[in-house]
Amino acid sequence: MIRISMTAAALALALPAAVQAGPVSVDLSNLRAGGTLYVQLQTREQFMGQQRVAGRLIQAPTAGALSVDLGEVPPGDYAISVWHDQNGNSRFEIDPTAGAVLDGWAMANGEALRSRPEFDMVKLAVPADGLRVPLSLTYGN
Repeated sequence: MIRISMTAAALALALPAAVQAGPVSVDLSNLRAGGTLYVQLQTREQFMGQQRVAGRLIQAPTAGALSVDLGEVPPGDYAISVWHDQNGNSRFEIDPTAGAVLDGWAMANGEALRSRPEFDMVKLAVPADGLRVPLSLTYGN
């Protein structure tokens, strides 16, 4: 009996600890109606690319506020990017003469951005118990 208990204890210590994960949600405000809304959570390596840790695609959102659940996420540094393709053309539109973004967008610390974002400018630390992030969309037109 003691031998079995000691073996079980040794096996339990040998197994890797379960990675804790907490819920991450984004509370969006200033949202316009229509189009397609893309919300994604990315690591440094994934930033501004196609891969992501979590994401949601919302067709024809209504105007106002919206809470988006991104699921359970392990602790770490991440960037949350929101793009509102309001006209549904699947292109991130920028005014060619002024260089201003025309589509709706949001990121942490977005109000301080004056150029293309870098991960360290917009990253958020997600603790083990999760995170709720308020973001307000900015529209160029």
